[in-house]
Amino acid sequence: MLRVAVPHTLFTAAKRAVAPVRLMATFVCLTLGFEPALAQSEAKPPAGPPAALVRVDAVREEPMVQTVPVIGRLVARQAGNVAARIAGPVESFSVEVGDRVAKGDVIAVLNPDTMAVRKTLAEGGVEEAQADLATAQAEATLAEQELDRLEGLRKTVAFPQGRFDDARQRVVVAKARVTKAKVAIVARKANLRLADLNMYYSRILAPYDGVITRRLTEMGSYVRAGDSVVQMVGDRSLEIEADVPSNRLSGLKKGTVVQVVLDDGRRFDAGVRAALPSENPLTRTRAVRLVPDFGTELQGLADGQSVTVAVPVGAQRDAVTVHKDAIIKKVSGSVVFVVVDGKANIRPIRLGEATGARVEVIDGLKVGENVVVRGNERLQPGAAVRVDGGS
Repeated sequence: MLRVAVPHTLFTAAKRAVAPVRLMATFVCLTLGFEPALAQSEAKPPAGPPAALVRVDAVREEPMVQTVPVIGRLVARQAGNVAARIAGPVESFSVEVGDRVAKGDVIAVLNPDTMAVRKTLAEGGVEEAQADLATAQAEATLAEQELDRLEGLRKTVAFPQGRFDDARQRVVVAKARVTKAKVAIVARKANLRLADLNMYYSRILAPYDGVITRRLTEMGSYVRAGDSVVQMVGDRSLEIEADVPSNRLSGLKKGTVVQVVLDDGRRFDAGVRAALPSENPLTRTRAVRLVPDFGTELQGLADGQSVTVAVPVGAQRDAVTVHKDAIIKKVSGSVVFVVVDGKANIRPIRLGEATGARVEVIDGLKVGENVVVRGNERLQPGAAVRVDGGS
């Protein structure tokens, strides 16, 4: 290799010649809005990866109880036949099968002609009884007047003792007739009231809100008192009946609230009303009645519809729980990411029983800590995170 020796003086002169050129290039870059290479080399190092967007949920303490599913059914508290209260021919029908009726709506009307005649007779009976009372009162007045006249002769020699005694008895008899006439008026008015009731009962009314499920007679048919006219179901007043194993009844005290799930997935709360004291010897179960809180969501419910009741296994207790989506399964055990000061810190935990969407935490978490429930699959320990506002 050929080496050329450069004098030191020549090298120094070259450096002095390059320096103005570099200064001029820097001035031009700044004038045009560009950062010179030297400035770029002195800038801050590039920032790390952006903070991951995550959703968090708080660790909380809540009542917890383990449950087992039991199949139950909806039972209408009001259902059955609607009967006629009086006898008579059916004059008209106001409903068809499937019609919804409210309490007091007219279902059918019986011919009221006979009842109208009976009411007229009852009214005449009342007037007759009132006339009899007036006659009895007049007779009583006459008897008392005669008794008063004889009483005035008591101190004279012409006082007729026998006539006086007879007059006194006639007063007693007259007063008794007045009393009898008053009682007769009460009885005749009762007959009139009964006739009014029969006129009212000629219209067969719905005893409660519900739906007509069957017509048991037709227009023109003669019904007797007590004969059924229609069948109806009160689908707005439903209870739940479930056949619960007798060894599970300890967690179903009166007033205990349990969860009920319908076939379409809707969930409601229901309170225990009563456990019937009758056990099926074949299945070793007892019927339990629960009052559901359906709110306004009564659409599509029917008598006999199946439901699933979450029956508690034991007594209720308070437990620290975490959402199941926060738990990450690893070979070494279960872990979660706890958000502290914008960082996702990994935390090993020990789990207990699960209930619904939450799992009991025996050790590793405290109430109030925020754990990542969405976006935790790709997190690294200590990674910066941003909490979603919807958490």
